Formats: sequence, structure tokens, C-alpha cells
Amino acid sequence: MKASRLWFAVFALFLLQTGFILTSCGNGNGNGNASSDRQRSASQVDIDLDQIIENGVIRAITSYSPVSYFIYRGQPMGYEYELLNIFAERHNLEVEVLVARDLDEMIDMLNRGEGDLIAYGMTVTRDRREVLEFTTPFNTTRQVLVQRKPDGWRQMRLHEIERSLLRSPIELAGESVVVRRASSYLDRMENLQNEIGADIDVLEAESGFTTEQLIRMVAEREIDYTISDENIARLNQAYFPILDIETPVSLPQQTAWAVRQNSPQMLDAINEWLAEYQRDSEYYVIYNKYFENTRAYRSRLSSQLLFSEGGQISSYDDIILEYAQEIDWDWKLLAALIYQESQFNPNASSWAGAVGLMQLMPRTAVAYGANDPTDPRESIEAGVKFIKWLQDYWEDEIEDPAERQKFIIASYNVGQGHVQDARRLADAFGADPNVWDDNVAVYLEKKSYEDYYNHEAVRYGYARGVEPVRYVNSIYYIYQHYRAIANLQIPSPDEDPIVLD
Repeated sequence: MKASRLWFAVFALFLLQTGFILTSCGNGNGNGNASSDRQRSASQVDIDLDQIIENGVIRAITSYSPVSYFIYRGQPMGYEYELLNIFAERHNLEVEVLVARDLDEMIDMLNRGEGDLIAYGMTVTRDRREVLEFTTPFNTTRQVLVQRKPDGWRQMRLHEIERSLLRSPIELAGESVVVRRASSYLDRMENLQNEIGADIDVLEAESGFTTEQLIRMVAEREIDYTISDENIARLNQAYFPILDIETPVSLPQQTAWAVRQNSPQMLDAINEWLAEYQRDSEYYVIYNKYFENTRAYRSRLSSQLLFSEGGQISSYDDIILEYAQEIDWDWKLLAALIYQESQFNPNASSWAGAVGLMQLMPRTAVAYGANDPTDPRESIEAGVKFIKWLQDYWEDEIEDPAERQKFIIASYNVGQGHVQDARRLADAFGADPNVWDDNVAVYLEKKSYEDYYNHEAVRYGYARGVEPVRYVNSIYYIYQHYRAIANLQIPSPDEDPIVLD
């Protein structure tokens, strides 16, 4: 598998043209030194847990992957994501997820104050400790070489397979290894060159490529080698049995979350929670769910509904995109509404008789042209027509477009009459009838209390107002997740393959 000089020159040019960055890590001139190239400034803000609790929202920086954080069948999931929500619940905080393209961007975002912590299994290194504070480690792993078994390996004897594989880091001398950008793998390759006294041609993938994508590219013969944490590599080996991951390239390493160096309250709070939670069996249930359940992992990777890989939120994305244009909505917001209504189940029905993807009541469905509300296109078309009617209804009532959208969504759930009641109540009690959060939403919730639904300003009586308020909040919460990942415009190996001839 040794590359000739001519082959390597052509390959390097091809990689540069297709979005890879060639990083020279052993020529002795200091260029491409991963540590020196990525020096980061210390914290530029002074925000700690007391201020975060006061604001009620914790902003977590992470990176998408089929393990840490992803959208699967329309729902946000992931190891880091689940643990983050458990920690946030302990402090009565809402979670806002910010997705970074690579680890460099995570560190920059944290120290600029865009997020409050890095909720990602970041390898603890000496260089990173210069600009971050790491929590108590979540896991211990080691880095391994990901390579392919030879063609026809199933018919070969074990010793024949072994002869074709690299079994010592020394054998990487002169080989080309593609690693995730700004990762600890890059640092490890630099140190490994010093240890073996030879150069390794290290190629740093463009921002947005995940370790899982690079592993898949090895399996599909687009690249020869990459480096991965062993637990992630083992999950992927279950999906790609052609992979070999038995050659370690590092000693065991710890992975942890990170906070700013001037956030001692946050650090103490996470460590205190983690010390307690790691004694709870639930912690290991979550770990096993994402790192040991290979069947579930294979199911996610093979599904087009893993948004971080297949790029689909649902089976109906094309229809949603088509009709979202008719109401001038971001299609991901309409998708979030449909998820909240039916979890993308076209046969869903409610206790009240609402049916289909957009959960239209029979009379509403017929009025807007859905003769078969279980038909996805008919349901979405009719639901969008109803939203368009609500847009026209609220256009002259609420001037601000962003506020108006919340009134429209609430009306979709509970009806515009109850929302108008809440506006009149807000006005009567000195709140702003044209602002949703902390104003009209508050009085819509109060419509379930006798003193309020019997108030002279109310025309439509009792309403379970907490439901439409939660409905609006849930849709925007889901929308935030859809938008965070979709806005990355992550390159896909399926769309832009790297093929080595």
C-alpha cells in the first residue's frame, strides 16, 4: 500500500481540490505543527453558573455524530445530549444546543462566550488544558488505526489476513492517514512521527467531516487509513465488518467535557453531579445505549432518517419543502410542527378525532381539501392552507413577523379565539397583547382557572392553556435542533466521494 511519488502528488492535488487540507507533520520546519497552529486565547467573557441559572438557559456546544448528538426520525438524541439534559434538569435550566464544525471551533465559541460549556467527549491533552478546564473524565479510551481487511478476507486464514495489515505504528511510516480536523488524532500523529523517527503523510479533513464519516470512507475504499477512539471504531466495525481496528496508536486517554478557565462554579457543579450520577445505574444504561448497542447503531447508520448522515428529517421532507414555500416558512419549522403533531406518522389519530401528519380535525381537513387526511401530501397541503388562513387572520393584528409566527402556531393548536381571549386578558392586566413570551402566553395558561375564563374580557371560556404554550415552546425547541445541524451544510462522502485509483 506504499504510495509512489507520482501517485501521492496527484492524490494530494485531488484532495486539495475536493476539500481536504494537506498537513505536513514531520518535516522539522514547524509548519503544520498541530499545537502551534491552534493556539487559542483564554476566555474573553466572565460568565459562570450563577448568571446562567439567572437566565434559565444553558448553552451547550457540541458536534454532531451518530453517537454524541444527532437527529433520528425527527427527534434529537445522543449520548452527550441525554447527559446534558439530565445535568440541566438538576439546575432547572433549559438547554440550547450549539453545533460546531470541529474542535477548534468549539474552543473558540466557548471562550468567546457563545456557549457555556463543551458537552462533547473531548480528549484531555496538555495543550488544551492551557485554554480550558476539563471536568472529571466521563470515559477512558485509546486511539486505534482504522484499516481495511484484504479483499476476500472471509475466505482467508487468520494468518493470511494478519500479513496484509499494519500491526505496529512503525509501519505507518510513509503511509497517508486522513484524520478529523483539529482533533487529538492530529496531535497524536505528530508525536508518533517523533517516536518512530519517520514521516507519516497526515491529511487533515475539511471542517464538517466526522470521525464516523472518515471510518466509512475507509470501509468503502475511498481512503486507506484513519484514526479513531476505540469505542467509536468498535461501533462502526459492527456495521462495516471489513474494518480492522486492532492496532493501537496511543496509550489510554481520558475524555471529558470542558468549561472556561474562569468558570469555577460550572466546573464544580458538573463534577459534583457527575460524581453522584456515575454511581447510578442509569448512567451506564445511557452509555450502553450509545456505545455498546451495536444493533441500534447499525439501524441508525442504515436509516436515511439519521439527519446527520442521510440528511433527512422525515420521509416527507420533499413535500414539506414544497409546501413550506407557500407560507414563506423555513421548511424545518414546518417539519418541527409536523413532528410535534404526529411524529411523522401519517396514520396518527388523537383522542379528539384529529388525523394524519398535521392532525387535522375531520371538518377542517375537508374544508381545506384533504379527502383522505392519512395521505401525507393531502394532509400537508390542507394543513398549510389552514396556516395560510391563520397568517391572513393575524397579519393586521400582530405587526412583528417573528411574534406573529408564534400566535399563528398557537392558534393552529388551540384556535385563534382562545388566543384572542389571552390577548384581551393580557391587556386587561397590564401585559403586552402583541408579545407572546411572558405576556400573552402567561394569560393563555391562566385560561384554565375560573377567575380568568370567567373574566369579562373572555369570550370563548375555558381552555387548557398550558397545552398550546408548551406546544409553541416544543416546536421552537425541535426547530432549533433541526436548524443547528442543517445549517452546517455538512459535506457528505456520498455526494463528494474521494476515490483512490
